[in-house]
Amino acid sequence: MRSCCAPRNTCIASRRTRSDMRPLLCLMIVAGLASAQSWTTWRGSDGLGVSRDGNPPTEWSEEKNVRWKTELPGNGSSSPVVWKDRIYVTCAVETERVGEPTGKPTGRSRRGRGRGRGGFGNPAFPTHYFEFLVVALDRKTGKIAWRVKVADEIPHEGKGHKDTSYAAPSPITDGERVYAHFGSRGLYCVDLSGKVLWSKKLGQTSTIFRFGEGSTPVLHGETLVVNWDHEGESFVVAFDKTTGKELWRTERRQGTTWASPAVAQVKGKVQVVIPGPKRSIAYDLNTGKELWSCGGMTRSCVPTPVVVNGICYIMSGFMGAVLQAIDIGSAKGDIGDTSSLRWVHKRGTSYVPSPLVYDGFLYFFRVNTGTLSCIDATSGEVHYQGKRTGLRTVYASPVGAGGRVYLTGQEGAFKVLKLGKTFTELASNSLDDIFDASPAVVGDALYLRGRNNLYCIAEEE
Repeated sequence: MRSCCAPRNTCIASRRTRSDMRPLLCLMIVAGLASAQSWTTWRGSDGLGVSRDGNPPTEWSEEKNVRWKTELPGNGSSSPVVWKDRIYVTCAVETERVGEPTGKPTGRSRRGRGRGRGGFGNPAFPTHYFEFLVVALDRKTGKIAWRVKVADEIPHEGKGHKDTSYAAPSPITDGERVYAHFGSRGLYCVDLSGKVLWSKKLGQTSTIFRFGEGSTPVLHGETLVVNWDHEGESFVVAFDKTTGKELWRTERRQGTTWASPAVAQVKGKVQVVIPGPKRSIAYDLNTGKELWSCGGMTRSCVPTPVVVNGICYIMSGFMGAVLQAIDIGSAKGDIGDTSSLRWVHKRGTSYVPSPLVYDGFLYFFRVNTGTLSCIDATSGEVHYQGKRTGLRTVYASPVGAGGRVYLTGQEGAFKVLKLGKTFTELASNSLDDIFDASPAVVGDALYLRGRNNLYCIAEEE
């Protein structure tokens, strides 16, 4: 109730303020609705892999709760992204056309049989042309709205692993454009009708064991950041998202890294955090200057960092296991022996899937298996460790929605868990495809990209 002692002009000013704020409030409501209808990058619009308003089904199969299923025009392990009534994916299509190999021997191959992402021999250089596509689908029906070929060339590296894809980095959208990164085949910006607005060629990478390229760029405000780690000259580069103009480029003395950058704003400064086998480094988004660094990762860095409440969780799990919790607000310089490194966990960490932090619970797989752990994100205290989910190989990262955790197995098996300290399975599901990509969650729907099909999982209407 308003006090009768309030000066009259204060009441008038208050009414005017409320009136003046109506357009702003409308914009905020529209922005909120757009956010609720969107999943703009492979780990969601906030980079956490969590849909706060999402409520997809817990049960599905080829016969149940599949709203639609669309065959895709090509292969890819990139994840789908969503903006309002459109879904965007990238594909690589092998053609019948042949030509001379474009690659050169690097001496960094490996023979023999192995486990995980390695030990699958010395691949021949490709001779077939591939078409590299950006594809838009209607979110309601699953029908392909348009597809655009942005590149047509012979890849310079063979597939050093049986699960390598030439369309591994995921697209990004800001609601006006779609950004598609095909590594050595180029970075492309297209509008929402598929028209190419600008493109960049950054060179050719030389990935260790020819395992391919997989780092997805990150978009923040007007800046698009690309991590270019390989066995040659590595760097991180930033572009103006509208024009494609290069804003800065910073050398990185790292080997091959598949991790995508993470972005976080802390104390008024936006940081870009990129893991590396030598050092994880944070850069100033505006200048590219190094802000802090920390050693301790294992040989290969694949999981993307997660930043929640100013704490950055960085993980690797090949030839060792390490998970670091870093207070990026206080981090400066080499933080290895400082209080900015809050805690370290050294057991059962992920090699490929990225971790999920959901309402204070931190979930991660062991290596790229279905063995799952859950710890307290604040303290590092273990809730459970090494629980067998029944999934075999796992490349997709877990996602959270509706107080549930959704797990994707490569072989087409899925698990739904209850969020919490104890391991509680709610449902076990399956589909007839192979799944390397991470899910997208928008509203009541779960979007699952298989090697052959894109599924919309939602309650039957």
